[in-house]
Amino acid sequence: MVPKSLRPLVPYLKRYRSGLLWGGLCVLFNNGIWILFPQVIRRAVDALSHGVTRQKLLTYSLLVIAVAFAKGIFQFLTRWVVIGISRDIEFDLRNDLFAHLEHLSYSYYQRNRTGDIMAKATNDLNAVRMLLGPAIMYSANTIVFTAGALAFMLAISPKLTIYAFLPLPIASIVIQYFGRQIHERFERIQAMFSDISARAQENFSGARVIRAYVQEQAEIASFESANQEYIRRSLGLVRLMGMLWPTLELMLGVAVVIVLWLGGRQVLLGRMTVGDFVAFNTYMVQLTWPVIALGWVINIFQRGTASMGRINEILTEQPEIADEPALVGGTGVSRVQPGEDARLSINLFDIQGEVEFRNLNFTYNGVPVLNGINLHIPAGSSLAIVGPTGSGKTTLVNLIPRIYDALPGAVLIDGKPIREFPLDTLRRKIGFVPQETFLFSDTIRENIAFGRHDAHLPEVQAAAEAANIAQDIESFPETYSTTVGERGITLSGGQKQRTAIARALLRSPRILILDDALSSVDTHTEDKILNHLREIMLGRTTIFISHRVSTVRNADRIAVLHSGQIVELGTHDELIARNGYYTDLYNKQLLEEELAEV
Repeated sequence: MVPKSLRPLVPYLKRYRSGLLWGGLCVLFNNGIWILFPQVIRRAVDALSHGVTRQKLLTYSLLVIAVAFAKGIFQFLTRWVVIGISRDIEFDLRNDLFAHLEHLSYSYYQRNRTGDIMAKATNDLNAVRMLLGPAIMYSANTIVFTAGALAFMLAISPKLTIYAFLPLPIASIVIQYFGRQIHERFERIQAMFSDISARAQENFSGARVIRAYVQEQAEIASFESANQEYIRRSLGLVRLMGMLWPTLELMLGVAVVIVLWLGGRQVLLGRMTVGDFVAFNTYMVQLTWPVIALGWVINIFQRGTASMGRINEILTEQPEIADEPALVGGTGVSRVQPGEDARLSINLFDIQGEVEFRNLNFTYNGVPVLNGINLHIPAGSSLAIVGPTGSGKTTLVNLIPRIYDALPGAVLIDGKPIREFPLDTLRRKIGFVPQETFLFSDTIRENIAFGRHDAHLPEVQAAAEAANIAQDIESFPETYSTTVGERGITLSGGQKQRTAIARALLRSPRILILDDALSSVDTHTEDKILNHLREIMLGRTTIFISHRVSTVRNADRIAVLHSGQIVELGTHDELIARNGYYTDLYNKQLLEEELAEV
């Protein structure tokens, strides 16, 4: 019966069943040959006790060497096959875990820390590999060798065998108790390791903030405290394991003493030959490592079970946003997979760029964010969204690429509910520049070409020119081959935003969404970017959020969002004439500009 937490591993084991079959045969030959070793010793002792000859010494010496050599070969093959399969399954499991994480919804990463996920993808995955490799191999060796040795021991002396295995019930109770304790303690250790990983990741990512607030010593002390707790829990497990192995060895020692006492008496009484007695004791010595390995396997098994349970928490997590069943053919898998003929999908679900919000209401964690939104954005037009912080601007534009999901029928593209488009097709047609600019630790060229890996350098340069970042890039020593560092740390805020805009423009999107993507650039650079955008996005839909009137004034229409509702809608001149929120915003910014010039 496979434990529930290990059931997800069954398909992986089935995938390598032929290799596992060969591994099983190697285990049988390896242990079968090693079981014969005491029999060679028995025959040698009995034969030599009747007279030592050169022929006998040579014969039995060669037999011992042959047994050892054959065992060595099959022991190597066993390790090569079984441990190799565990590495293959680790490879498959890591790929599947990463692919699954890539498809999980944005909200999953809001609920879970990056350090927790990384701990599961590294430390826990390694524990599962140990379960699939050494644990399986040593378990199989222990079972096969113990069964074979027991048969030979019973053939030599059933009574002595029974006495030798008297400590077995006690060992079973000890193993059960220690196994449960190991499982519980290892889970606590892994939880603490996740905390440490998360803390380290946050400190490395926020290094500049920590230095700016002079919190280095405070963070070092906090990390040291967490590390001490991790060590404390780890030492608790070490102490437990330190008790398990000596306990098992003690019981084995008791069994050996019983065998020596009772077996020696039988030899003296002539009921057992010296060869049989030596063979029986050799089996007892050979059982020492399987018994010790049993304790180690219990440790690995409990660690692997706990770790697989933690990994399974990710694997069982389902994306909150996915294609509708009609689009996946009832199989749960999209008909058009990423990397397949995506052009076919785009032809089947072509997008012109008309966007409509129809009686849209949206709540996040039970809190109303948008209420009664009715808004139509014709294809090829531009819409600017303004409003105070927390009014729901970002949430509104996040509903278009389905980063969040609105109620069915509340968001439409080209007159069709947004859920009728495959996610892959929908997002390929949208260029999205979020509020928080993220660049990968790669070259500038690779960052701009992130959405189009087949893009040639001239196309990348054209996108950079449109985003007004080309001149900055050309000034770098390595130009487009310049590595930007983690999260683009070597670039300024404005350079990062313009690089992100270039990345979106390179995709030639039907719908371009800029979520306050010009906040870090000056007004002169902003005008240049907007002029380029008007040329590039001609005939395409552009939606942008901004707090600057200078950014939004030339949009075809401007929507003013306040407390989750559209309170004003019109052109710049129409909204100025209404003397409402937009007019106040315009007047305040005019005053700020005048004061800045003084």
